[in-house]
Amino acid sequence: MSKSIFYHAGCPVCVSAENDILNLIGTENVEVVNIGENRARIKEAEEAGVKSVPALVTPNGNALHINFGASMEDVKG
Repeated sequence: MSKSIFYHAGCPVCVSAENDILNLIGTENVEVVNIGENRARIKEAEEAGVKSVPALVTPNGNALHINFGASMEDVKG
């Protein structure tokens, strides 16, 4: 993976974190995935180690959990 992936669920906490991440890292260095809208990528996020969103998965595979917004169980409903 050459870019970081920022997973979120579209809540206000997630959107705020998305804006900060994009400003810090740059849009060219991060892929944003709203798993609230793109539910097909939930499994991918979980396999990458995401336990809650918002979370940033770095190019070397570290899952960084940012300001707890929702657990993956909550997102899956």
